[in-house]
Amino acid sequence: MGASSPKDGSLRDDHARLLNFVIRRKPNALVHTYKHGFSGFAARLSSEEAQSIAQKPGVISVFADPTLQLHTTHSWDFLKYQTSLKIDSSPTNSSYDTIIGILDTGIWPESESFNDNGMGSIPDRWKGTCMTGYNFNSSNCNKKLIGAKFYKDEDESTTEQTARDSLGHGTHVASTAAGSTVNSASYYGLAEGTAKGGSPNSRIAMYRVCSKQGCRGSMILAAFDDAIADGVDVMSLSLGAPAVERPNLDTDPIALGAFHAVERGITVVCAGGNDGPDSTTVSNSAPWILTVAASSIDRDFESDIVLGGNKVIKGGGINFSTLQKSPTYPLIYGKSAKKKDADDTRASNCEDNTMDGAAVKGKIVLCKNDDGYSSNNKRDTVKSLGGVGIIIVDDQTRTVAKNYGPFPTTVITQNEVPDILSYINSTSNPVATILPTVTVTDYKPAPAVAYFSSRGPSLTSPNILKPDISAPGVDILAAWIDNETNNIPTGKKPILYNVISGTSMACPHVSGLAATVKAQYQKWSPSAIRSAIMTTATQTNNLKAPITTHSGSAATPYDFGAGEITLGGPLQPGLVYETTIIDYLNFLCYSGYDSTKIKGISSTAPSNFTCPENSTSEGVSNINYPSIAISKFDGKTSKNISRTVTYVGGNGRGVFTSVVEAPSDLNVQVIPEKLQFTEDNQKLSYQVVFSSAASLSKPNVFGSITWTDGKYKVRSPFVLSKGDSN
Repeated sequence: MGASSPKDGSLRDDHARLLNFVIRRKPNALVHTYKHGFSGFAARLSSEEAQSIAQKPGVISVFADPTLQLHTTHSWDFLKYQTSLKIDSSPTNSSYDTIIGILDTGIWPESESFNDNGMGSIPDRWKGTCMTGYNFNSSNCNKKLIGAKFYKDEDESTTEQTARDSLGHGTHVASTAAGSTVNSASYYGLAEGTAKGGSPNSRIAMYRVCSKQGCRGSMILAAFDDAIADGVDVMSLSLGAPAVERPNLDTDPIALGAFHAVERGITVVCAGGNDGPDSTTVSNSAPWILTVAASSIDRDFESDIVLGGNKVIKGGGINFSTLQKSPTYPLIYGKSAKKKDADDTRASNCEDNTMDGAAVKGKIVLCKNDDGYSSNNKRDTVKSLGGVGIIIVDDQTRTVAKNYGPFPTTVITQNEVPDILSYINSTSNPVATILPTVTVTDYKPAPAVAYFSSRGPSLTSPNILKPDISAPGVDILAAWIDNETNNIPTGKKPILYNVISGTSMACPHVSGLAATVKAQYQKWSPSAIRSAIMTTATQTNNLKAPITTHSGSAATPYDFGAGEITLGGPLQPGLVYETTIIDYLNFLCYSGYDSTKIKGISSTAPSNFTCPENSTSEGVSNINYPSIAISKFDGKTSKNISRTVTYVGGNGRGVFTSVVEAPSDLNVQVIPEKLQFTEDNQKLSYQVVFSSAASLSKPNVFGSITWTDGKYKVRSPFVLSKGDSN
């Protein structure tokens, strides 16, 4: 997408000529026109027509319309207690109403999370609308939900031409970011408490770009274009391309739209993806995007097993079992119930057509889950054979509470299997029961990085450390649609809250925090807000030990970026790293784009902008980012990295000293070791020289540089990698 149209809203000449060319040849081809934040259009074209347009002057890129995917309360209290800097986390200047634009599946406006009680008038700068559609009209908006739009698709039915959410995802995300305070919220009694968004004073603007089929790139770009014109402050996108289909920067609708939004001072927060725990899976990794990983909170949903003799085995997941509490139901291992001609491994995994129905009927079945099939499939198989419950063995799934509905289902880890098998083999009549789920709080350790959370390094830009930050994304309670009928307890009506997990849930936590920082510091750039969030993150869990992954191993910046967000720290960061538009333009140079194309993309690029000489990917390490990443570090030559920080301590002066944490085989020298500021907003630069007497002992080494004046601790993680991206 090219630079934007003139300020009067008219089309650029080259844009207008291309549109006329398309319309003359195909009168009904045009789908969307983009003119507010950037210049471009979406149209139905043959591959030959697309190739022809791509050759015309002024065209930056032409690409097929991609379909992206969704990256699918108490969490805020947990974050509050995790914050080490004890200050008031509410903005001191509440006169500025931040507006969070959310690109998602739509919204359920009747939810109590979107009530506007006590909210003032809608900000004058808001230029958006509340769009009438199927079962949705302007009266569904209020002072909280101030805007709602959808984008017509001829392939969608009339009932989908609406900003109303039919999937629940967008409603959940919106309430997590900026929902109003709602007392006594719960999921059928589970996770009961006060539900609230991260920035409950913020306004919400919903842009429906996703449906059951996914999220169309053309709609995403249209929403970016509208949101820029409408006047949002923060944009939240819990969606993206899967790891195996990541597009290039110039064909990525999120990266392109986000670039133009950031040019106009809008902070863009995106989910990092749910393709973990494999490395190089993180998505939405452009440096102008704040990329979010997912972590757990100190709450567990426990569903216990009681064996004969009343021995209790702790399990997890959400189920609304109506079985008796005493262990009276026969218990069998799936492998022991196999058909004569069935494979032992498949039967132990309770796969279809492997177990004898007569052996399963009336029993609770123990099933492994290491065959790639979902736990829901195993539940349904056991249920179809007349089983009364299922115990699933899955270490990863145990860390995230899946919803199994009314059928008695619980998940255990491999550690519990020997006890159950030993009991089964010790008696001719093994029995058990599965208890309904209960909520356990103050669970330890927390946070831990979720198994599904996509990991770094960035496959496309390994010299930018991604993800940037981690936030709660496991078992999050938030608002939901009221016509959901899946997995609800028998005899119950749909409820307006749900518990789900994903980086989709982590993203709005950061969006809400970014909106809170924006309300406090209205003139701060998106990069200053990102820096404040990253440099004040914590790397410590509620055991006062280093944060781990789901498996118990120490988490690294490739897992959680700078660490877990804190609520108070970003409001008093002390120093910020401001990444300028020139930094981003240089990033494009280092990524292989020439200055002519870059100036066509950017509406703020200086007319005399040229790419640095010898622009290579190594130059990316030197853009002014709050973290440092260096690939291809062989130890034979030193690497010199420069950074600039801005003093925002508010005291007029401050002296900061550097503190380095690094492995013993890496030499890290910070020059100078002290930074002395004499006035607010003063900028000072420093250099970091990385060297090693020999080749590093590990493929990746991690550390940090922290600037502190005794009050503030401004921490930047770094990673040095032997290879290009692994």
